[in-house]
Amino acid sequence: MKNYSLVGDVGGTNARLALCDLETGSISHSLTYSGLDYPSLEAVVRVYLHEQSLSVELACIAIACPIGGDQVSMTNHSWAFSIKQMQKNLGLKQLTIINDFTAVSMAIPVLGVDDKVQLGGGAAQPYKPIAVCGAGTGLGVAHLVQSGDRWLSLAGEGGHVDMASCTEQEDALIQQLRHELGHVSAERLLSGPGLVNIYKGLVTSDHRKPEILTPKQISDRGLSGECHDCHRALSLFCILMGRFAGNLALNLGAFGGVYIAGGLVPRFLDFFNASGFRSAFAEKGRFKEYLQEIPVYVITHSQPGLLGAGAYLRQSLGISL
Repeated sequence: MKNYSLVGDVGGTNARLALCDLETGSISHSLTYSGLDYPSLEAVVRVYLHEQSLSVELACIAIACPIGGDQVSMTNHSWAFSIKQMQKNLGLKQLTIINDFTAVSMAIPVLGVDDKVQLGGGAAQPYKPIAVCGAGTGLGVAHLVQSGDRWLSLAGEGGHVDMASCTEQEDALIQQLRHELGHVSAERLLSGPGLVNIYKGLVTSDHRKPEILTPKQISDRGLSGECHDCHRALSLFCILMGRFAGNLALNLGAFGGVYIAGGLVPRFLDFFNASGFRSAFAEKGRFKEYLQEIPVYVITHSQPGLLGAGAYLRQSLGISL
């Protein structure tokens, strides 16, 4: 019988749960549950374990919110709980709760060659810092550094930093959002809802009324050429992602690579690769040449959060990645 642990990746929309083989790190029996269908994360875990007809002693669950202390309250969801109480209620020997982008960053050392696509730059340098960001329901950010044979994830809430602009068009867009929202963070533009904000802002700035569209509708229409406004919104999204990722690279000198994760970008990878992303990434004045050498990767693994939660748990148990 394999030694399985429970791993999870919980965002503002869905909760993904799976089993991790502690010996190999392989992920299996992955299922996705809508967060709207359950009153609590504990309820989802109970359903999953019942469906697997399995009991586990160890669990590591990544959640899209700051983690500090025993109380967890999600940023883009109503779920809130005590880690200790949930561990007791589920009969677990150990329940580890980590930030969702701590998990994504911890997946990077165990990604296979086919789990990522490089977009420019040179070769990743060993033992140099790594940056990771990803747009989905929100905008997640983390950095990763290697110390000996251990990987240390530097968790934070970088998606909520102020969003800067570099053109008059971006000035107008951010100014419009400032009137609506007050503080305009990077997440307000670089996320699923952010893509909607970009589309609405571009259309409104032309003194027209925008349609009510979902992020998927905007990306689908933009990719097909069906809607010029959607195409403009998608193109500007890629440029803004480039500016933001370049800022992350500068923060710690991320010559180990910058990784783009999240549910949004992999849906339109070819468009993203052909967009102004890479040019915007390096447009930092005197530091253009510095940034041109830094490789950027898009993570194409279908479940990096689950993979990383397993890697985090295995490393905490003394297993080398």
